[in-house]
Amino acid sequence: MKKLKYDEVGYWSEVKLDIIKEYATSYTTIMSAQRNPSFTYIYVDAFAGAGQHVSRETGEFIPGSPLNALDIEKPFHEYHFIDLNEQKIEALERFAGQRSDVFTYHEDCNEILPARILPRAKYDEYRRALCILDPYGLHLNWKVVEIAGRMKSVEVFLNFPVMDINRNVLKHDLTKVDERQIERMNAFWGDESWREVAYVKSKQMSFFNEEEKEKTTNKALEEGFRKRLMEVAGFEYVPEPMPMRNKRNSIVYYLYFASPKPVAANIVQRIFKKYSMRKDD
Repeated sequence: MKKLKYDEVGYWSEVKLDIIKEYATSYTTIMSAQRNPSFTYIYVDAFAGAGQHVSRETGEFIPGSPLNALDIEKPFHEYHFIDLNEQKIEALERFAGQRSDVFTYHEDCNEILPARILPRAKYDEYRRALCILDPYGLHLNWKVVEIAGRMKSVEVFLNFPVMDINRNVLKHDLTKVDERQIERMNAFWGDESWREVAYVKSKQMSFFNEEEKEKTTNKALEEGFRKRLMEVAGFEYVPEPMPMRNKRNSIVYYLYFASPKPVAANIVQRIFKKYSMRKDD
């Protein structure tokens, strides 16, 4: 069998892991104080990986989001880890050992989340969920996000892969973009309204006297998606996302947080502010 290759992660990916761990710790602290004995809260990682990564900075192993979640002082009632890579799921199962509160899935999160996992967090059954949606690129379907938002019981951290989008979709001439890339973007955004956000009418006129369109900025795309999380998915509280950068200081993705609760958004805003002040020395 082919040897498992652990993902290498850079500085800002390590920051992301710290952010999620810190919020998960606050989340379970608050949730564990609920007096209703039926109250249940679960942790869901849709692109869980192998449980640990290799730090690009040090070359050493560092815990991924699943291991961080399993290690917090006040645990979740259930952990649901999903990945399409069978070897990574097997690695997670070794880490989990005989724990009865850990469930692993070698499946497509776009199918299993709405069908089997998110229904475990129904609001009227006093069940809640913290869901990590951290794809490497445009591998997440909008329907998952929208279902989570409408449930009013689910909070999400979501990776918006702006580098993948800029590299493969948002060309200056959309007619030259591979149709498969357009389909990926439509699935991630939920429809084709991203075109209205990503392009604006040019002040110049074409040879045929038709209005041309110019590509907008990452900031415009970020604001458009944030608005969509609130107005279409129905999340009431979506703080401004935190940009995650590479060594050249280019934004690779935006880390969004979305929740039905104001206290959750306030906590994440403080965490985002804290980590945005850290420097990559």
